[in-house]
Amino acid sequence: MIRRRLSKPFTWTVIALFGIGGAGALYWFQPWRLFTDTTVTDTLSVEASAAPPTAAPPTAASASVPVPAATVLKQGTFVTHEHDTTGTARVVRTADGRQQLELIGLDTSDGPDLRVWLSDRAVRTGADGWRVFDDGAYAELGRLKGNHGDQVYRLPATVDPNDFRSVSIWCKRFSVSFGAAALA
Repeated sequence: MIRRRLSKPFTWTVIALFGIGGAGALYWFQPWRLFTDTTVTDTLSVEASAAPPTAAPPTAASASVPVPAATVLKQGTFVTHEHDTTGTARVVRTADGRQQLELIGLDTSDGPDLRVWLSDRAVRTGADGWRVFDDGAYAELGRLKGNHGDQVYRLPATVDPNDFRSVSIWCKRFSVSFGAAALA
């Protein structure tokens, strides 16, 4: 019987390739994100009420000036897709006329390359809804600030919220939705 011994350069080459492959897999999948959390506490706008609060009787000067208030234009509740996701999303016109997306009480998993997207796609539940949001028009509002808490994302002037039906917490690296909310 003839035995062959592997040469040391071959062994070190194999070890190096496994090391590089392992490092690449760690970078790509970032498994430690399963155990990390980031909580955000952005200041949310105040919902507009039917009538402005009347703490003091109106004076002649204040009676003629309407009190600016934030207005909720659309809102919806998150459904789970790839990862458990809960919370509320709403599009708000602030008192100064700008528009923003507010994520209220967001609770999802952390992950690599998470983004906040407005999309023209309808929200579907279950695995059928995981990958639909990049099939049509979408607007990326930025990286997800954190996987827990209240967050505010300003809408650029070029984004009309009426063009979009949903918001998705989108994992750009794997092209999958962690969760989404229909905006109505």
